[in-house]
Amino acid sequence: MRRAWVGIAAAGLAVVPAGAQQTEFRLGEGGRWDPTRAPAPGTEEATIAEARRWLAADQPGKARDLLDAWIEEHRLGDSPWLPEAYLLRGDAKLAMDEEYNALVDYETVVGEFASSPAFVTALEREFGIAKRYLNGLRKRFLGMRIEDASPIGEELVLCIAERLPGSQLAEDAVLELAEWYYRTRELRAAAETYDVFLELFPRSERRMHAYQRRILSNVARFKGPEYDASGLREARIRILEFRDRYPAEAVRTGLGDALAARLDESEAAQMLTTARWYLKKKDGASARLTLERLTRSHPGTVSADRALAIMTERGWVKPAADGDGP
Repeated sequence: MRRAWVGIAAAGLAVVPAGAQQTEFRLGEGGRWDPTRAPAPGTEEATIAEARRWLAADQPGKARDLLDAWIEEHRLGDSPWLPEAYLLRGDAKLAMDEEYNALVDYETVVGEFASSPAFVTALEREFGIAKRYLNGLRKRFLGMRIEDASPIGEELVLCIAERLPGSQLAEDAVLELAEWYYRTRELRAAAETYDVFLELFPRSERRMHAYQRRILSNVARFKGPEYDASGLREARIRILEFRDRYPAEAVRTGLGDALAARLDESEAAQMLTTARWYLKKKDGASARLTLERLTRSHPGTVSADRALAIMTERGWVKPAADGDGP
């Protein structure tokens, strides 16, 4: 787990053995690590460079100890290196598999140093932790990973989207949250979040995927004719939109007229079930109103034919006479 973060911590950092001069290296053209100037010994910059070196050498504990002392000394001052110090200490904790403690340092950067170059990087680190929490990583409690951390991941993603609106990171965050809702079958939340994604990122390359998932979320919410059918109505509208916007994909995925027709039948069946319930309760007025709405809203469905038969049987409509016509 620690080594997964070494590359992130090391990018653009010092890569030299302990005890050597703290020359910084930057990734140059052709993938070469090119040396840059060495910070003057004893300066704040030199301390930060040393912390980077320990991280690059996969010694996060030494980096954290160094930064603990430096931050304690400078945290009430105005050193321009404070944001970087908090960020690097968070990276050290993350490399030591202490992601929750790392969030404290990342939040310090985000909350107190919004104009710093470290601001976006701290949000990226938080998003990485959020994804791990949403994908099942548990938070430690009494030294054991037994506490569900998905609510923390959810909150982190929402905060990232709010703090960096319109960015690629915000786009990734909103879609990640929608996908998590979809995976965990929180289908109403999934549909709403995909809807937010489509509203906030109308030119996203993943717009078609979000359209599809929004439809499927609404379809999957329907549990049968005895339950609420509002998701079906929403899905039917979105299917027709999807068909018009992505005709080839609608045919390929089956998200077209055929599915819309099936949803129409399902919604009509739900209304017929409701009308029969009213009849059972001897509420004829409500039953008649529901049946009339059914025949108007879903003509041509099996349930509409049955509704018409019920209304005819009860004298609520007159049967068509043979030979009637225009």
